[in-house]
Amino acid sequence: MPIVTIKLLEGRTDEQKKALVEKVTAAVVETVNAKPEAVSIIIEEMSKNHYATGGVRVIDK
Repeated sequence: MPIVTIKLLEGRTDEQKKALVEKVTAAVVETVNAKPEAVSIIIEEMSKNHYATGGVRVIDK
C-alpha cells in the first residue's frame, strides 16, 4: 500500500491537483506494480507565509 505525500504551496486549482493525483498514481502503479486502488496520496498545502528559502518567505519575494 504505497502512500505518497505531496507538499505544495497554496494556489493550485482543483483541476491541477486532480491531474497531479492521476499522474502520480499512474507512476506509482507502473514503478512498483501496485494496484491503483492501493495507492494513497495526501496533498498538504502550505501557506506562502509559512515557507521560506534562503531566509526569505515565499510571500515576500
